[in-house]
Order: sequence, then structure tokens, then C-alpha cells
Amino acid sequence: MMNEDSTPNLSPDTADGNVRDVVACVVADERGRVLIGRRPMDKRHGGLWEFPGGKVRAGETLAEAAARELREELGVEVVGAADRPEFAADDLGAPFRILFLRVRIAGTPRPIEHAELAWYDPAAGRRFDLAPADAAYVAQLARGSEGTNT
Repeated sequence: MMNEDSTPNLSPDTADGNVRDVVACVVADERGRVLIGRRPMDKRHGGLWEFPGGKVRAGETLAEAAARELREELGVEVVGAADRPEFAADDLGAPFRILFLRVRIAGTPRPIEHAELAWYDPAAGRRFDLAPADAAYVAQLARGSEGTNT
């Protein structure tokens, strides 16, 4: 019997087996920096930096999942979301497909689920040790290219 975490995601017509969609929320500030959080040490990719977000529940749109996850993880409200993700990457070694979605928020983000938060400028000198899918997205941002990579 499959549990909720192994149930196919909300796009089973394109999902491979039991792949689950995960929304990664791309929150940018007025200077173009993006918000990232350091994962707790006891979680998968513990200590690495990621875009906030989480698993999309059955019946949720990506925007609804983003709103729920950012309320839980950062204590903020989503006031706008892109119609579709701008990048996708598989989380190698795990049954997750990470979908990077641009969102706008209201409120000041707090590290409720993360060890800490930071505003990251991929073009600046400071480097963060990013989780693999997040690193792939940041590399795409740095190249300035568009499209989806899975």
C-alpha cells in the first residue's frame, strides 16, 4: 500500500512512476537577489542552501502549494505567483521533481523551518553551498537562459 508521500503527484500524465512534485519558491527583492534558506542538519541535504518550498499536495496548484509552504516555512503570505514554473530539475536519488516558481510575498521572512535565511545574488562574489537541484537552477539564472531542464 502506498502512503501519501509515494502517491503520484498532481500531474500523473507526465510523471514517471511515483515522482512527486515539489515547489521551490523564487522570491526576489528589489535588487534582484533571491531568498534562500539553509536546511536543518537532520534533513535530506542538511546544511545545504535551498529555495523555500515543499511537496505539492494532491489537488493543490503550484501557487496554492507555494502559499501554504511559505506561510509554514517563512511566516509570509504569497500575493502573486507565476502561471508556471520557469525551471524544473529532478532531485537525484529521491522521487522528487523540483519546480521553481517565481512568487511575490507580503511580510518579512523568518527562518521557521530553516536554520537561517539569506538574500543571494548569483552574480555577486559570495557563494553558497546549494542543494543539487537549487544549484542547477542558479546556474541557469547565471547563464540568463530561459526554458525548462528536467
